Amino acid sequence: MSREINKDTQLCMSLAGRPGNFGTRFHNYLYQELGLNFIYKAFTTKDIQAAVGGVRALGIRGCAVSMPFKESCIPFLDELDASATAIESVNTIVNDDGFLRAYNTDYIAIAKLLAKYQISPTTSFALRGSGGMAKAVTAALRDAGFKNGYIIARNPQAGQALAAQYGYQWQPEVGDLQVEMVINVTPIGMAGGSEAEQLSFEPATIKAAKIAFDVVALPAETPLIRNAREQGLQVVTGAEVIALQALEQFVLYTGVRPSDEQITRAAAHARG
Repeated sequence: MSREINKDTQLCMSLAGRPGNFGTRFHNYLYQELGLNFIYKAFTTKDIQAAVGGVRALGIRGCAVSMPFKESCIPFLDELDASATAIESVNTIVNDDGFLRAYNTDYIAIAKLLAKYQISPTTSFALRGSGGMAKAVTAALRDAGFKNGYIIARNPQAGQALAAQYGYQWQPEVGDLQVEMVINVTPIGMAGGSEAEQLSFEPATIKAAKIAFDVVALPAETPLIRNAREQGLQVVTGAEVIALQALEQFVLYTGVRPSDEQITRAAAHARG
């Protein structure tokens, strides 16, 4: 039975440069399953200040934030939770009667996946990216005890700053570097983008590794993940990241934590 939308229905939303359907399907499935009077819709914008102002002015309960708005939205918020302050990056906004408090559930998701797959902190890694999500991943790695890492970023200012902040080395390109884990935190391989069919690391670099971690959620089988599977590597997918971080957002918005079975069904539904 479909839910009736009425004047008391609470709206949650997402802001992304390239909106996808995962969050919309995940959240709306659980609203239906749990009988909650909420609805979720994905948006994009070219005016982040106006968009955040709209969240406040219209009483929108929650807003997920994706690339490229995770840092640019911060000046327009009222308070950052410790999870967002630590890495100066936001992926979740909660609106309490016009007061906008921001969180970062990406960090939580990455930390949980590192523990789930029992990835040893002695593992060397190369992380490609230097934006807001890259900060969340790098912070989670640092806090989990990973010491031997490289930040790969063509932007020297952003790359060097990220590496220095968390105690890693920076390189503009991978070159002949060989590591045990490759991590993609860029839009390379993302469906709908200009680089959708590209590998985020060279085949030789992937082959030399043991683990491939891609935060790109759509598609779940990115070129990096497909290539890594073919090479027999352990893989961690962006589909896993997005499901875990979306769950924590759901709890912040609604105050309800679904059962493990409900989460599994919602994630499967969201992947279509």
